Amino acid sequence: MKMKEITVKGATIPALGFGTFQLDNDTAYTMVKAALDAGYRHIDTAQMYKNEEGVGRAIAEADVPREEIFLTTKVWHEKLSKEHFLPSVEESLRKLKTDQVDLLLIHWPNADVPVEEYIGELMKAQEKGYAKYIGVSNHTTALLDRVLATGADIITNQVEYHPFINQDKLYNYLRQHSLTLTAYSPIAQGNVMGNDTLKGIGEKYGKNEVQVTLRWMMQQDGVLAIPRSSKESHMKSNFDIFDFELTQDEMKQVDALKQENRRLISPPWAPDWD
Repeated sequence: MKMKEITVKGATIPALGFGTFQLDNDTAYTMVKAALDAGYRHIDTAQMYKNEEGVGRAIAEADVPREEIFLTTKVWHEKLSKEHFLPSVEESLRKLKTDQVDLLLIHWPNADVPVEEYIGELMKAQEKGYAKYIGVSNHTTALLDRVLATGADIITNQVEYHPFINQDKLYNYLRQHSLTLTAYSPIAQGNVMGNDTLKGIGEKYGKNEVQVTLRWMMQQDGVLAIPRSSKESHMKSNFDIFDFELTQDEMKQVDALKQENRRLISPPWAPDWD
């Protein structure tokens, strides 16, 4: 089976991407190069990761044409004001060695900068051609109401999403508004390993808990996932999920794990979660 792609508002995005959170420049360079060699065509970075240079270098040196790679970066919450927004995006483009990213996201909302102000700047970045598509990350349904009221044509909300968190309210909101959910920390930072339900399902297919989790995401409407890895073997194994399919009953078994509702990422500047 080949890579699943999701089409949203004219964008065609590989549903499984490679995330680079917590990878330094050199590791990001090595891993993104290896990920592109392994078949990944969707790469995710951010200003805050401080590895845009490494990611940019890997893409520039890859044997894969730039237009075949879907590249995302994110504007840090301290750069959302009118004064800092566009200069920060210009700096990202320089580091990424590209004149346009495929997707530009607001990384986190900032209580000191009105939604309308930073979304206005995001739309300007799109108008200037700095980004083909725009979106947000870590936005609640209440914040999304304000984002959509600006008329911004966003395509995704990138949020924490894995089997142990209940994001039903947000997921249903995104589906109703024809928006995608991009899952970060999709394997709950490794916590899926050792889970009896996931292990049991995996044994049937000769797959591990991580592969079952990522497959579960691929079988949901409008869900993209960007697992990160600093090990080549894990990165390749994460990609090896297109040769099996979970039954409806197995999907429900994984869905049931969300009753734990365990959130792993909630920094001091996080919004009031749904």
